[in-house]
Amino acid sequence: MQSPWRRLIFALAFAFGIGAGALAQTSTVPDDPPGGKAPAGTPPGFVAPAEPKPDDNNAQRAKSQPGNNAPFWRGVRESGNQPGFTTLPDHEGATLIQRFTQYPGSDFSTAGEAWRQVRNKWIVPYGGALLLIVLVAIAIFYWRKGPIGHSDNRSGRRIERFTPFERAAHWTNASAFVVLAISGIVMAFGKYFLLPVTGATLFGWLSYALKTAHNFAGPLFAVSVLIVFITFVKDNFPRPEDATWLKKGGGMLSGQNGQEPPSHRFNAGEKVVFWFGVFGFGALMVGSGLVLDKLIPGMAYMRGDMHIAHMIHATAAVLMMCLFLGHIYLGTIGTKGAYRAMRDGYVDEGWAHEHHALWAEDVRAGKIPAKRSSSPPPAGMQAAKEGA
Repeated sequence: MQSPWRRLIFALAFAFGIGAGALAQTSTVPDDPPGGKAPAGTPPGFVAPAEPKPDDNNAQRAKSQPGNNAPFWRGVRESGNQPGFTTLPDHEGATLIQRFTQYPGSDFSTAGEAWRQVRNKWIVPYGGALLLIVLVAIAIFYWRKGPIGHSDNRSGRRIERFTPFERAAHWTNASAFVVLAISGIVMAFGKYFLLPVTGATLFGWLSYALKTAHNFAGPLFAVSVLIVFITFVKDNFPRPEDATWLKKGGGMLSGQNGQEPPSHRFNAGEKVVFWFGVFGFGALMVGSGLVLDKLIPGMAYMRGDMHIAHMIHATAAVLMMCLFLGHIYLGTIGTKGAYRAMRDGYVDEGWAHEHHALWAEDVRAGKIPAKRSSSPPPAGMQAAKEGA
């Protein structure tokens, strides 16, 4: 049972609320409602509905399609893309999209559209086709020829081919390259072969994760490729014997028992990979990548500059991957015993004479201070013999 005082307080509060609401309603009703004067005979306080505004459809679309920003950008285009105002330290921050400039003889209305067409109609389809052609060619070559060479690189008489520092530099660069290659392939071609399998949600998360990994692996690749270049450049200068090696195709087309032409520490094919892949495409990849990541101090980073950097980056990436696919193949399953050289650092003397006869003779003559050992392979090598 409630007390009389409590019932009195509730009654006064209720009455005060009604009175305040009525006062607020009468004080806010305009003389001329937004929709026009109230029709004759309508009760006091009636507000006629407002006339529909042009953006009512946009408001309804914003509720039903919260992620659809097409009307906003359509309005930006229709307004002539007049620059706005921004406090961001960006030369083009006040311009939402590039200005419209019709290119003679083309359907491109902006430089951004031209970049998009080049990416979608040239780089992506032709780059993807080139990668597939190289993969198929390698598979056919392996199917028809198998691994080349005779020595399996497992005897006890060994020569040090790569020092621990050289192997660390190589594997650091190789690891960064693999991350960049996989993430780049997914970003460029993933919607064609991966999206139908994984679905939009999983593909979105995967793309975001790989893009983040790409950004972190890029600087690591830049530093490691510079170290690799400095470390191996002294052994990659052209020699007269390289012309003979190239003329004979490295002996790879001479049949299973073909003799590989003599070469120094690196043959002509490896030198091509070094100068075109590591130095040439590596420099293009690193330079354009630094621009795309905005890591060059003092650069304005205009949209046009970013478009050019992206096209250089994508083209160099495809060509580098094609070249390195052959290098990876010959350094692993394509040549007997080749993988062990970079994994363990030592090669069998027979393997050295078969694939790099001139280098092996220089080591034997003492012209190259490479370590030599006649002891059995280390425990790690012995346990992994079957995996080579």
